Amino acid sequence: MKKYVFYLLLLLSTTAFAQERMKVEANNGTVSLEWYADDIVRVVKTTDGKEYNKQSLSITAKPVAVKVKTNNGSDEYVATTSKLKVTVSKTDGVVRFFDAKGKPIAAENGSASFAPATDGDRKTYSPKQGFGLESDEAVYGLGILQNGRMSQRGIHKTLCPGNTEDGIPFIQSVKGYGIYWDNYSATEFADNNNVMSFKSEVGDAVDYYFMYGGSADGVVAKIRQLTGDAPMIPLWAYGFFQSKERYKSQKEIVDVLHCYRSAGIPIDCMVQDWQYWGNNYLWNAMEFMNEQFSNPQAMIDDIHKNNAKCIISIWSSFGPMTKPYRQLDEKGLLFNIETWPQSGISHMWPPRKDYPSGVRVYDCYNTEARDIYWNNLKRLYDLKLDGWWMDSTEPDNFYATENDWNRKTALGTFRSVRLAYPLMTVGGVYDHQRATSDSTRVFILTRSGAFGQQRYASNVWSGDVVSTWDMLRSQVSAGLNYSLTGNPYFNSDLGGFFAGSYNGAWKNKPAYENPAYHELYVRWLQMGVFTPMMRSHGADVPREFYYYGKPGEPVYDALVNAVKQRYRLLPYIYSTAWQVSKHQGTFLRALMMDFADDKKVWNIGNEFMFGDALLATPVLKANYTPEVGRKDKDANAGWDKNTGKTSIENLDNVDFTKKHAHTVYLPAGNKWYYFHTGKQYDGGSEVSLDLSLADNPFFVRAGAIVPIGPDVQWTTEKAWDELELKVYPGANGRFTLYEDEGDSYNYEKGQYTEIPMTWNDKSRTLTIGKRKGSYPGMIAKRSFRVVLPDGLVKKVVYSGKAVNVKF
Repeated sequence: MKKYVFYLLLLLSTTAFAQERMKVEANNGTVSLEWYADDIVRVVKTTDGKEYNKQSLSITAKPVAVKVKTNNGSDEYVATTSKLKVTVSKTDGVVRFFDAKGKPIAAENGSASFAPATDGDRKTYSPKQGFGLESDEAVYGLGILQNGRMSQRGIHKTLCPGNTEDGIPFIQSVKGYGIYWDNYSATEFADNNNVMSFKSEVGDAVDYYFMYGGSADGVVAKIRQLTGDAPMIPLWAYGFFQSKERYKSQKEIVDVLHCYRSAGIPIDCMVQDWQYWGNNYLWNAMEFMNEQFSNPQAMIDDIHKNNAKCIISIWSSFGPMTKPYRQLDEKGLLFNIETWPQSGISHMWPPRKDYPSGVRVYDCYNTEARDIYWNNLKRLYDLKLDGWWMDSTEPDNFYATENDWNRKTALGTFRSVRLAYPLMTVGGVYDHQRATSDSTRVFILTRSGAFGQQRYASNVWSGDVVSTWDMLRSQVSAGLNYSLTGNPYFNSDLGGFFAGSYNGAWKNKPAYENPAYHELYVRWLQMGVFTPMMRSHGADVPREFYYYGKPGEPVYDALVNAVKQRYRLLPYIYSTAWQVSKHQGTFLRALMMDFADDKKVWNIGNEFMFGDALLATPVLKANYTPEVGRKDKDANAGWDKNTGKTSIENLDNVDFTKKHAHTVYLPAGNKWYYFHTGKQYDGGSEVSLDLSLADNPFFVRAGAIVPIGPDVQWTTEKAWDELELKVYPGANGRFTLYEDEGDSYNYEKGQYTEIPMTWNDKSRTLTIGKRKGSYPGMIAKRSFRVVLPDGLVKKVVYSGKAVNVKF
């Protein structure tokens, strides 16, 4: 084999000098290093000598000249920055990564491989690269997967967007590094014998980004540096959402809101699902064509007058009788793939395929197509709808054929850019709305996610999941791993989407009278208190709380109390949102993010930190009823109403007030307080709690300062002028209370306030620091009620100047 000859784009030197790129060529390929920071490097490997120029869709950062010390030795090329040392072997081109002191971080395992492949009418490769792992090294990420696992060691998975799973080719290690494989075709991830690898269906190069953050938070910060920060979403979006498949008239959706308001159940948003446009030939017309929605403006105005918002379902596809279909078809901007719905007749199941819908997906990779999409969506925007529920952003592609994947898009074949479909279609809506008006913040709920999608105000839900306990448990690990890809906004259908197996399973009663479903729904909703978005939604079974009893009854009270708990936490949640947006923070925090030294937490997927202070320990198993329901995880099979039926007996005397043991593990290195009693526990131990159905357990770490808001019916009903500050002694701590106008982009212009708070544990003193910043309508003078777990209370008046509260 010929020796590698290294060429640098800038003159080699034995001393440090600033450079962006360096390249090595050999008879069997090229290895290029491109710097994005002194701890972020892009590695590109090619095999045919052709120039490789790709504009990344996920990465928005540009290469930068960093100060690099280079050494062109006889066996390897070495590049060292202030934080990272990278070596390239002259024998096999293998790249290795070390910290600045020379301690190994990670390394490729063997040379890259380039199997010949065909992409449409073009010859290319199927690129693959392996990476070595230590035997006990935990790795996380890969997007939303329903495998119920935290560490993704030992799995083999094809990563691509889907209904209930969204594979993202990014992994991060408990050792504090991350690898993003920048390829948008279907990509296989495999871990075998301490070697993990990425292999894409097509690609001209091995192309990946290596980032070293030193910790999980550090890696997330590097992701945002590469792909963009997460903007603030509206304050109201942290309230409660009520949805179902589907409200069939404008009267129904408005009546549900009126019932919630009359019952005193807090709520901030109503969600209108599909078919408000009429029949399937008018699919996604982006107009209210259904005669049951004869005056949509009156509907939206009514919802607004009742202090709530309304978001609406829109899709990536259009029926043949719609305006956008005709406009897109005229320009060749529609795909011929089998998608949802498969029949033009919306009221018959199974679908009458002899009456095909003709619905087609649009080419979101095309700039003009995204313009057409927004120009039609603007009809709904002008009605003052408050946000978008972008469904099927994978998109649905049934019975895919080679012709489907070979279909040319504006950026290559559909096969080659498949993983970027969610990013492009969601980004198109975000960018167009921001360009139209900054009067209110963009809010997008969508079914599929991609690397970097956080920059588009994207809140991804886990698709049409089945209503089972196993699926509930899977949502926790799915949300945590998705968050570790840098995407901070995740949620699931609270109660599960397909709940039909509970209908008639007990005494032929509907699911909302079935205790087995009661228990599942309550526990799912309680878990949802600690997710970035709290949204009840599903098919087959009404989800509105008033179907589940009345005040004073355990199921009804448990549902309502969970929502009230969410609203009391709003000051904490909104301040955490600011940490997410401004300081690259994370809502759903796998325990390894904060307690990596405690190996016991590396694979815990049933507990998590919600922000920096709260340890959520939800009940994720049945204690009162059997764990029954559909066993399959196929979302499409859920539409078959004749499968998955289960007979449930012996539910006549279920007592949801009875206590059951719930065991939780408290991470080591901290003291913990049970929120509801203030009782303190040591970390590194298991704790058993006696809980009824109404109890939603969570802990607070010592040193935390947690602001508690007023009891409200919607997020802005009452000002935060008399907040309770819960302080938890046992360690020093800090917290920043963030406030702004709630639904504008003036915060980007500096119009917001921060009130820093610190707890000195030795002197038992809370310092409420000088207020920073201002915004129109801010609270100039307020009071805080400071509360310790032992019941000590002190009230202090605060007008913006620093004040000490000593206990």
